[in-house]
Parts: sequence; structure tokens; C-alpha cells
Amino acid sequence: MRYRSLIVALIALCFGFLTACSQVPDVKLSDQPFTYDEIKDSGFANFCPQLRENARGSIPLDKSQSYSFVEICVQPTSFFVKEESKSKRAEAEFVEAKPLTRYTTSLNQVSGDIVFNDDGSLTFVEKAGMDFQPITVQLPGGEQVPFFFTMKDLVAQTQPGLESINTSTDFTGDYRVPSYRGASFLDPKGRGEASGYDNAVALPAVADEDELKRSNVKRTTVGEGRMTLQVSQINRETGEIAGVFESDQPSDTDLGAQDPLEVKVRGIFYGQLQPSV
Repeated sequence: MRYRSLIVALIALCFGFLTACSQVPDVKLSDQPFTYDEIKDSGFANFCPQLRENARGSIPLDKSQSYSFVEICVQPTSFFVKEESKSKRAEAEFVEAKPLTRYTTSLNQVSGDIVFNDDGSLTFVEKAGMDFQPITVQLPGGEQVPFFFTMKDLVAQTQPGLESINTSTDFTGDYRVPSYRGASFLDPKGRGEASGYDNAVALPAVADEDELKRSNVKRTTVGEGRMTLQVSQINRETGEIAGVFESDQPSDTDLGAQDPLEVKVRGIFYGQLQPSV
């Protein structure tokens, strides 16, 4: 009986230790006294700062003052790819995908301007920062889907009639999705848009056939995505804002050789609202 009690206590201690270690620190990453060597290869730099769950309230807005949204961090936590159903009667649906890219999926140090509109709404215009990450995910069947996760040139608007930013504020808008591959990228057959061969060297006689033309003629097309930032935590004293996001965007097209798939990304975001100097 005595040994059984000791075993139960030991198990409880182990579970408590694991639970404590699995919790995300409720502080800014910049407040941690970590060195570069301690952060390197740990994956910790991929995490966005978080606010306390009870961080509620609002940040009043002065229309005579200009504002900037800075230090924005967008961290994906789940990925979905729209896949055609095997049944002709069923519609295409989003299937959860497993990320293959490690430690480099977050957008960070993004900044932009806040614009006041005549109807009382706000518009966020993204300007600069580490606003792109090439990511690859894998579907349950084994298919790998690369895509260019980004929020480049995002123009997101809130609902009208705002006097402050609060936990009911949502920013929704469109952004630009550059090509996953650059114009100088060469495929396995040495073909590219700005360099390389015009067609597969092994098939010169049928290089102009319609079925091969799409693969031979490379194109760095620019797509369009849509993102929503839903504010759920606010620190009025520091101007910090956090919440969840969802974005929809196209996947890679292999330089125009295939149709893009629709990718949905969900996760958390963080930023700071500051008066412009």
C-alpha cells in the first residue's frame, strides 16, 4: 500500500512537470534573457509573443493622431488544403495538412500604417517586414503542397463606426501572393522563365505540342490572398494587440505548369499600435 501511494505521487509529479513545461510563456520574447546560442535551433524564435487571456479592454483612437501597427508577428498553427472529393456528388472540402517546414513558418517584424476612413472604419496598410515564408505541407494521402505564405501589401479594413480598438475589432482584406519560384529557377529539365532551356532537351521534336507547352513556358504569376485578423486580447497601457488570424491563398503552380490549390492557414498574431512620429 505504501509503495502504491509513492507510485501515484510520482506519476502526479511527472504529469505536473510536463504540464508546466508545455505552457507557452506569457511574456514577450524580447523580455527573455536568452542568448543567441540558446535560441538557435530551438524553434523558440518561431513563436509569437502572447498576452494574458484576461487582457481585455480597448485602445481609444484620436483621429487627429496618426498611428502605425508595428512588430506584427503572424504564427500559423494549422494548415488546410482544399481537395476534390473522390465522389462526384460531393463537393471539394478542406483537408487538414501536416507541415513539413520546421521553425520557419512565422511572419515577423511586419509593420504598416493605420488610416482613418470617413465611415469611422480603420484600414491597415502593410508596408515592410519579414512578410513571407515558403512552406510545404503534406496531405493525408502523401501529396506535398508547397505555397508562399505571406501578407505582402495587405490592405485590411475594420467594421465602421469605431471609436477604439477592442476585442470585437476585425481587420479583413486582400494581399499579394508572389510566385513560389523565381524567374531564374530551373526545373529538373533545366527549364526556366529568365534562363535555361526553352523545352525538355530529350523531346525537341514535340516541344511545341499543347500538352507540353504549359510545362515548357514558365510563368511567375502573382496570386491574391485574403486575411482576417481577429483581435481578442489588448493591453491598453502598452498598445499591444493579439488575437487569431485566418488566411486563404493559392498554392505553388510550378511556374504555371499546374493549377494552384486553395490553402487555408489559421493561427495567432501579435502587434503593437503606436502613434506615428
